[in-house]
Amino acid sequence: MMQDAHGSSMVKRRVSYFYDPDVGNYHYGQGHPMKPHRVRMTHNLIVNYGLFRKMDCFRPKLISAAQMTRFHTDDYINFLRLITPDNMADYVRQLQRFNVGEDCPVFDGLFEFCQIYASGSIGGAIRLNENLADIAINWAGGLHHAKKTEASGFCYVNDCVLGILELLKNHQRVLYIDIDIHHGDGVEEAFYTSNRVMTCSFHKFGEYFPGTGDVKDKGYDQGNGYAINVPLHDGMDDETYRTIFRPVIAKIMERFQPGAVVLQCGADSLSGDRLGCFKLSIKGHGDCVDYVKSFNLPTLVVGGGGYTLRNVPRCWTYETSVLLDTPIKDTIPYNDYFDYYGPEYRLILPVSNMENKNSPQYIEDIKQQVFHILDGLEAVPGAQIHTGQIGTTQIPTTSLDQFVTAQKTNKGVRDDEQENNDDNLENEHNDEYNDERKDEMDVN
Repeated sequence: MMQDAHGSSMVKRRVSYFYDPDVGNYHYGQGHPMKPHRVRMTHNLIVNYGLFRKMDCFRPKLISAAQMTRFHTDDYINFLRLITPDNMADYVRQLQRFNVGEDCPVFDGLFEFCQIYASGSIGGAIRLNENLADIAINWAGGLHHAKKTEASGFCYVNDCVLGILELLKNHQRVLYIDIDIHHGDGVEEAFYTSNRVMTCSFHKFGEYFPGTGDVKDKGYDQGNGYAINVPLHDGMDDETYRTIFRPVIAKIMERFQPGAVVLQCGADSLSGDRLGCFKLSIKGHGDCVDYVKSFNLPTLVVGGGGYTLRNVPRCWTYETSVLLDTPIKDTIPYNDYFDYYGPEYRLILPVSNMENKNSPQYIEDIKQQVFHILDGLEAVPGAQIHTGQIGTTQIPTTSLDQFVTAQKTNKGVRDDEQENNDDNLENEHNDEYNDERKDEMDVN
């Protein structure tokens, strides 16, 4: 494999891109930090940069409820199909049981929204399995907190898990990498006893949602050593992130040798995120994508968190350009949401001056603990995992008793003023773009 001076692949790769223009129509509710509108904004920026011409673009075929039960339980998925804002009073017990209400509200079209974002991840995995693409992108996906039987952290259906299960049909081992600021607990829990899926999460740890992801949490039974956690502190910057991300991923590639990768690119690890406390730049965040791409493995790239509305499209558009090996200008082209990007109208923004609380000694200590776990693994595991049955599809069983209970803390919005500005801008566009999509790309 040819590489440039930075270790990036020079091989042009076939990229499939999944986008449903309806995704931006769904709304979690006034004041909620999760805004599906950001995916529509990302798509519009990708189109106006001309990047769509270099990809195979698809509107995903919607999956059925039965396909969701490859991971989730039947009663939970049936509940998501039935619940609406109008009938909530009839399902008080189920709302509590399935953790639907505050962080994960009921809104119009909830189940259809889940179908849209999960279908892009499954569709991307199918393209990879059929060798029709080397990279598949679904920026609507990456909702990594959802559990088998409940919603969590703004996430209802875990498209990451469903995508991994699809990839396991063709690949003996799948690596899941998570650079969202929150621990990828739902994906880790799903495969906690599996040695065919390694999960690796880089996240803020300590008095922070979801409260899991200690470096000592490393899997159980057959999965012992196959859950890798890199707990980090406030103020994480590009240089420090790179000094731990690249060595850990290189060591995982050496020891685990995955056949395919799922990369969750939550943008809440960027500087200035309303729920985040890191200070990664868009280029620093994108450097992780570039490094994972350099291994030339079939890769499903999904979105995730990201709550400063003007920055998420910047990040995911830049990372689309990285995946396409196509440099783009820093000056943002005119687009349907141009007002969001002022006053700079630049793709790359400066980072904050927040203190980096990740000392070199701390980073080295965490890195050595992770290396110790990886050194203890059987090189290239070949044993079949223990499986349980849900419906007609085998999936790894999960030892929930061995899994650390999530502590839901620190979920508040950090910047109320910016929230109001974003809501006002979003409301200005909603009526226009629900009825009129004259500049939308035709996605077939």
